[in-house]
Amino acid sequence: MTETTGYSGGGPVLIKNPHLDSMEEDILYHLDLGTRTHNLPAMFGDIKFVCVGGSPNRMKAFAQFMHKELGLEGSGEDLADICAGTDRYAMYRMGPVLSISHGMGIPSISIMLHELIKLLHHAKCRDVTIIRIGTSGGLGIEAGSVVITDTAVDASFQPRFEQVVLGDVVVRSTDLDRNLAEELLACSKEVPDFPTLIGHTMCTYDFYEGQGRLDGALCSFSSEKKLEYLKRAHEAGVRNIEMESTAFAAMCRLCGLRAAVVCVALLDRLEGDQIRAPREVLREYQQRPQRLIAAFIRRRLGLRPPPVTEGTTAWHGP
Repeated sequence: MTETTGYSGGGPVLIKNPHLDSMEEDILYHLDLGTRTHNLPAMFGDIKFVCVGGSPNRMKAFAQFMHKELGLEGSGEDLADICAGTDRYAMYRMGPVLSISHGMGIPSISIMLHELIKLLHHAKCRDVTIIRIGTSGGLGIEAGSVVITDTAVDASFQPRFEQVVLGDVVVRSTDLDRNLAEELLACSKEVPDFPTLIGHTMCTYDFYEGQGRLDGALCSFSSEKKLEYLKRAHEAGVRNIEMESTAFAAMCRLCGLRAAVVCVALLDRLEGDQIRAPREVLREYQQRPQRLIAAFIRRRLGLRPPPVTEGTTAWHGP
């Protein structure tokens, strides 16, 4: 069975579950929120941008960065974690922007997205743009390059996400909003100190065997087979590899959310498996997608970049 739905543009967040209408209360357990315990429209009704990423610490740093980029009052150092009652995810709000962690892999981001999408629906949000920002392994591109995903593909290079539901395999489309991808690429001109490109992103269920690494606890293939596979992926248009994009793209598309995936490559997988760059270099790499998204949000809101104090950079991430 195949499920497909297009993006709804400026419309509401769609929920494809008729059972929710009959529920007196919806408990968003992993976010420590609920329709009876919290006034979700008051808390989140004017949210326009949602940025999600794997690490809680990174998404807190991004929240503090965006607080400054939006010119909000205060230092942003004391931003409250809205999900502080749970240790599963972290969530921060900066004006019309939410910053949320999703953990690693499809199961973790899927749980978060179910509850986030319901939150946006219950809050009566409209015209929401959601962007995954993160890290990845590059394919035929230099380390530090930022990839804007046009289509998320599976390990067979197909634009699909397969979800087993009650024993049946449900196939969902993983196309992302092409206009949004092009808009993000145009915004990259505001941050020209690193290469930015559009390409396919391959999503796997695992960091080691699933991505053809030779350095895991298990490996049943040769270096020649590995390289042959990665070259076939590159020929199919894949420019980076991560572990969340197919589920993210499929769920956002079904619920009418305009969505994008923007990830930095920490290495070129055609040249090796292990990430050997110094920590300070990796920290700067991880800030690159966030700087691009900040430029995009500022442009959408009609804001100029904040002034940079002499002798400092625009952001001091962890």
